[in-house]
Amino acid sequence: MCSGKDEKYFKNISQRERAIFEGAITMGALFHQFIGAPVSEESAKVLERAIKESMELQPCIDSVEVKIDFGDSGLENEYAYVSLTGEMLDVKVVSTYQGVGAVIRMRYVEELNYPLMYVERAG
Repeated sequence: MCSGKDEKYFKNISQRERAIFEGAITMGALFHQFIGAPVSEESAKVLERAIKESMELQPCIDSVEVKIDFGDSGLENEYAYVSLTGEMLDVKVVSTYQGVGAVIRMRYVEELNYPLMYVERAG
């Protein structure tokens, strides 16, 4: 939810840019807060929900979708958990500012061999 009370601090950017900014800030916070967290197959759904609910508290964020994919993460160790990495995350953040929306996405892009954050769509 955006109150608009902080508008004077963002007067040098458009509504579209503000929607992108808020989504991108949220994605960066998500990445740097949760990477390295221990996760198992049993705890993955709980962690997905915790990430989703905490990031939805950020200003202007309408929704967050989080999917943890273990892929070849080596879960077959004696402890049955691994540390969360960017490669394991598929995240979509939807942000809106004054009716203008943006979808910010992070997912592993195989051709880049990198968990890329990018603007998937912006109005």
